[in-house]
Amino acid sequence: MPAVRWFRRIIIILLVRSLQGIISDKFYSLAQPEPNYYCYGNSNIHGLTSADTDNADVLPKVWQQIESLIEGLPLVAHNKGFDEACLKAVFKTYQMDYPDYVFYCTLAESRRQLKHLPNHQLQTVAEDCGYILENHHNALADAEACAEIALQLL
Repeated sequence: MPAVRWFRRIIIILLVRSLQGIISDKFYSLAQPEPNYYCYGNSNIHGLTSADTDNADVLPKVWQQIESLIEGLPLVAHNKGFDEACLKAVFKTYQMDYPDYVFYCTLAESRRQLKHLPNHQLQTVAEDCGYILENHHNALADAEACAEIALQLL
């Protein structure tokens, strides 16, 4: 999400933390975007609508819950450019200081290491790494798959 646009909002905060090669913690929370509206196309992908986030906290409050869990740890995403740009845009929107997180990308690493794959979509890479992604586009399922990929490739 390089440029800030209406769809560059964070509505789900999740964390799948692995320490010493083992998934040790999971955190999931909805975050109410401001304004709390959704594009039909995006809702078709992730299944969420404004009704899902009507009672959720805004991002700064949710972020306070995980800040200490990720302090000093790198962040990992499958398409780091998208996730990192989203995070920076939301921090800017809420006038929060962005702590320059170290970000790793399982998409880039899969392209480097897994050249035999027909594509490097999350579900394809996860399967090649021995993880079956059964609920693709569910944020927690995608994060778990990314964590499993990261444990093998990074």
